[in-house]
Amino acid sequence: MESFSYELPDHAVAQRPVEPRSAARLLVAPEVAGTRVPLHATVGELPRLLRPGDVLVVNDTRVLAARLHLFKSSGGRAELLLLERDTATAGPPPVAPSGPERWVAMVRPGRRLRPGTLLFETPEGSPVAEVGPPVGDDDDGRRSVCVLEPSVIERSGTVPLPPYIHTPLSDPDRYQTVYAGRRAVGDRSVAAPTAGLHFTEDLLDRCRSAGATVARCDLTIGADTFRPVSARWAEDHQMHAERYAVPAETMAAVGRAQRVVAIGTTAVRALESAALTGQLSGRTRLFIHGRYRFRLVDLLLTNFHLPRSSLLLLVEAFYGPQWRALYAEALTEGYRFLSFGDAMIVARKDRSALASSVFP
Repeated sequence: MESFSYELPDHAVAQRPVEPRSAARLLVAPEVAGTRVPLHATVGELPRLLRPGDVLVVNDTRVLAARLHLFKSSGGRAELLLLERDTATAGPPPVAPSGPERWVAMVRPGRRLRPGTLLFETPEGSPVAEVGPPVGDDDDGRRSVCVLEPSVIERSGTVPLPPYIHTPLSDPDRYQTVYAGRRAVGDRSVAAPTAGLHFTEDLLDRCRSAGATVARCDLTIGADTFRPVSARWAEDHQMHAERYAVPAETMAAVGRAQRVVAIGTTAVRALESAALTGQLSGRTRLFIHGRYRFRLVDLLLTNFHLPRSSLLLLVEAFYGPQWRALYAEALTEGYRFLSFGDAMIVARKDRSALASSVFP
């Protein structure tokens, strides 16, 4: 994993998204541009790289307002970060008002919130959650939590920005894609598919005008997607399971495509999970790294990722070790990194002759 480290200065981490969305910069790999060197463009210029028969696949998951700031009975503060519905914990909810839901959550302060602790939306109100036991065998802080009053999520929850973003958003919808689906609360993500944040309805229309089809999939993103790999060797890393769904019409479009262009690594994982298992929906622990053989995706538009992250391993598996040169170019040229940063577009390493030059 040490080979996936690189120096990322604080000033390179984007704290705010650019406006308009499509003004984000786009580093175009030589294999995509049909040139000898990388080219500098904007995401808004993506239609120039497309051709009739291309299929753009986007992850249309919606980010859950998953962070709840609550109170203990003593008046002390507590925080829940809801990760996903808890379908593994047996037994009824510990308290039985109407409509309780079990969730897997990260809790703070974890050690002081023992099982059975009741949490309140306001110090004077009724309990809205009850902390349960740890979840899983590894001591990573996950707990089973019974949300006694599920309406508190929509009423008081806030969108959880990544920990490296220190500037609050004035508009929470800026951490949603413009094509995010209207799914039930329990089927939403705790992080955005960040490559998709660059797209506007106008840009999607111009991609269609260039001859491309826009298709959707869903991968419900968990907190572990962006967490650095702590193991020394990639093979020792364990991925947490995430739900995915690829509509039949999307898989049919992919089958007819001249090229499949994945918008973000999560779209890659959804498509490749369906291709690998033969199941259009389910839960996946697919960890793409090393010599993984890609079955569907030809081009990848993705943001610049954290050092030692599983997303960076996916990029190398897809594009090869040349990612280091692109990252070095991006840092030298002042590109903005991570969730609110800029993007690059690369070709699968066994598809070297994908384009003729489209930029003067």
